[in-house]
Amino acid sequence: MNLTVTKETLIGEILEADRTTAPYFFEMGMHCLGCPSSTMESLEEACMVHGVPVEELVEKLNGHMSR
Repeated sequence: MNLTVTKETLIGEILEADRTTAPYFFEMGMHCLGCPSSTMESLEEACMVHGVPVEELVEKLNGHMSR
């Protein structure tokens, strides 16, 4: 599945498209990726909670997924 990540993309959609993105979430302190609530969060919501700049993570994820 080709996916372009935006700040509105749900965490679950990102993980479904590419499970190898999980370490990026672990880096930001999001360790409960299996929780139903975390997979339904947007990237922007997760970044706000964990104090991570959303645009920086969007760039990292898109770069990773384009390889």
